[in-house]
Amino acid sequence: MTAFPHRYTRPTSVKDALDAAAGPGAMYLAGGTDLLPLWKADVVAPDHVVDISRLALATITSTENGLELGALARLSDVARDPQVLGKYGLIAHAIANSASGQIRNMATVGGNLLQRTRCPYFRTADLPCNKREPRSGCGALAGENRQAALFGGSASCVAAHPSDLAVALAALEAEIVIAGQSGERRVPLADFYRLPTDAPEKDTTLGHGELIKTVLVPDAARFAGRSTFLKIRDRASFEFAVVSVAAALRLDAGTIVEARLVAGAVAPMPWRLWASENELIGKPANETTFAAAARAATSGAQPMAQNGFKVELLRRAVARALEDIGGRHD
Repeated sequence: MTAFPHRYTRPTSVKDALDAAAGPGAMYLAGGTDLLPLWKADVVAPDHVVDISRLALATITSTENGLELGALARLSDVARDPQVLGKYGLIAHAIANSASGQIRNMATVGGNLLQRTRCPYFRTADLPCNKREPRSGCGALAGENRQAALFGGSASCVAAHPSDLAVALAALEAEIVIAGQSGERRVPLADFYRLPTDAPEKDTTLGHGELIKTVLVPDAARFAGRSTFLKIRDRASFEFAVVSVAAALRLDAGTIVEARLVAGAVAPMPWRLWASENELIGKPANETTFAAAARAATSGAQPMAQNGFKVELLRRAVARALEDIGGRHD
């Protein structure tokens, strides 16, 4: 049975929020689109709910260095913001492919980046899951692993990360501003998520009581006309990705001079496809180049009994995304 928290507070400042969340058993509540379902399923049971939904962290601001997204900015607001649509269409495209319109109206930037895996073993309280209950085992290793990771898994956990927005932000090399009792720190998104090695229950490098304050996105004007987010899912409705790809190119006279490729739903974090990027740089933007990049995308993949189809699916998704943006005329 779902337990009610012993305490509920709604702070009015970041400092008050950090103070309130410093104690054991405290959890932040923003849009609630992930926390509340987990709570109802008895996967989490906070002793103290710290409602941060009224903090002044919902701004969307362009600066001389890029874009600043407040952690409490609603996904729907971000996706239709003129500043985002102008230079950061990759972000808007990823959000448009995320969840349903109702959920996008509630879900926040920070909450989306922190959402937990959709692995059925994690979200079912009576099944073994090291991420939910350390040292209980990973049921997906020998069980249902169709949605499991191709990269970055371990003997402790093979769950894939579900965020679409995180994949787009990884391609744009965003940074996370984190607030804590000792002050603020900036962490590249690439270093924000953790692989499931010694502590699979920890998805990120956030410490207890810390919160995401802002997401910083470097200026992406050079990618504005040549970026895309491709999401492949089991049905064309509110569904999580089976494979996704965020792709961005910069061309000079038909030659690729800069490339960003990140895959989603294939690893415990957004997975940068470095080998594919290396196949693109300095090459002509044509079908032969894109095919080589697609083949390189699955270098190092470790498919399991039920998710081997993702290998070919990822290759085709990379090729399709690159053909879409690489064939456009300036």
